[in-house]
Amino acid sequence: MKNIKELHNKTQRPEKILQFGEGNFLRAFADYLVDVMNEQGLFDGSVVICQPIKNGLCDLINEQNGIYTLILRGRENGEATEKTRIIKSISRCINPYEDFDALLEIARNEDLKIILSNTTEAGIAFSDTDKFTDTPPSSYPGKLTRFLYERYTHFDGSDESTLYLLPVELIDNNGTELKNCVKQFAKLWNLDEGFLFWLDKCSFSNTLVDRIVTGYPKKDVDEFYNKLGYTDPLLDTAEPFFFWAIEDKDGLKEVFPSHKSGLGAVFCPDISGYKMRKVRILNGAHTVSVLGAYLSGFDIVRDMMNDSIFENFIITTLKQEVIPYIPLPEKEKEDFALSVLERFNNPFIDHRLLDISLNSVSKFKARCLPSLLDNVKNGNFPKRLFFGLACLIEFYNGKFNTEGAFINTRNGSEYEIKDNIEVLRFFNDINDTPDKVTKILKNTDFWGCDLTEIPYATDFVNNCCKEIKINGVKAALELL
Repeated sequence: MKNIKELHNKTQRPEKILQFGEGNFLRAFADYLVDVMNEQGLFDGSVVICQPIKNGLCDLINEQNGIYTLILRGRENGEATEKTRIIKSISRCINPYEDFDALLEIARNEDLKIILSNTTEAGIAFSDTDKFTDTPPSSYPGKLTRFLYERYTHFDGSDESTLYLLPVELIDNNGTELKNCVKQFAKLWNLDEGFLFWLDKCSFSNTLVDRIVTGYPKKDVDEFYNKLGYTDPLLDTAEPFFFWAIEDKDGLKEVFPSHKSGLGAVFCPDISGYKMRKVRILNGAHTVSVLGAYLSGFDIVRDMMNDSIFENFIITTLKQEVIPYIPLPEKEKEDFALSVLERFNNPFIDHRLLDISLNSVSKFKARCLPSLLDNVKNGNFPKRLFFGLACLIEFYNGKFNTEGAFINTRNGSEYEIKDNIEVLRFFNDINDTPDKVTKILKNTDFWGCDLTEIPYATDFVNNCCKEIKINGVKAALELL
């Protein structure tokens, strides 16, 4: 069977984007978007990749001439879909650990306009052990600072040489944090004031991305190869849903008009509303439902969604207790909620409930508690969000075993609860006490406030926990 590179060629385009990161996500997200924009005549540029760590996919990318297959699988308009696209937007990949000069050479490219990055959440961090003379510095912000300084000096700090930076790492204010790190390196390395002045002319945008990328289908790869008729070790898979909110700065959307692609990219002065939408609707729907679903005998999200009781619970929670308190246009919120339901029901993704259950206490605080408190502030009692909290309490009704694992049982079988050790110790100590619900609701270390001060909350959660113990989660849900 032939390799994909023997069957496909690509158009050579100017390298307008430098991308730090060659992994599955960026190739199924940003590089896919650039490929579509090139086809639509919106961009006419290619992506040159810098491998951010010593070992990676660089050699394989170059061996395949940057060409690979992306398969989008999921549910759209109620129907299961599978679409295949050959991605040709990557020009090449460099490994700065083997050829640092190649990275600096890109800094001298007049065509370069944009820098993308996805170096994991821990990637945007300052490290005072990095040196200007390192080839390369170990951290991503260190590499970036050295790269930007090379560009600044080569072009004598001209306005035309400034760049747009679009980090997609999943941290709050990713663009702001990245710029702060670069400034710290500039100070550590005693770089001249002119560089800082030029750096302020570069545009660091905060961004928010949303797409589930399932990556290389190792388990089913032979089936895919037979279907495609060729081999592709860079084969990538993802869901159809695509969303990218980008803080619009300094004319970025004229340089990179992704909002015209029709894929779900938006430019806005402030992305916080879209972040709230994602956290409260997508993540919040997971957190409020999956623990109760697991206790009910389900193991993956799709099976939970195929149960009418849980499906109705999620829909009603979102409609009555979450969506009303998100400051975005109603249609945007409702359309997103509908897409979330389809994504939860993706027939190609087995999303395990136990995987989602990790660190559920902090997740409930971040994802569900703001909606809960907004309801209370507006005179509503959010019984479904409180029911989700009752499910959390019952899910965490475990004890440490002799090996130090925190264990509870479901239908006679053990499962492990994974969370911060202080959280687990708290539950271990109070789970056999008669007033444990009160102690949990009063734990300001968990919630940042005393939930027992909310009228009816303690009694309601206590009654939900009792009903769950006696008759199970589904029977308790039907009483809401």
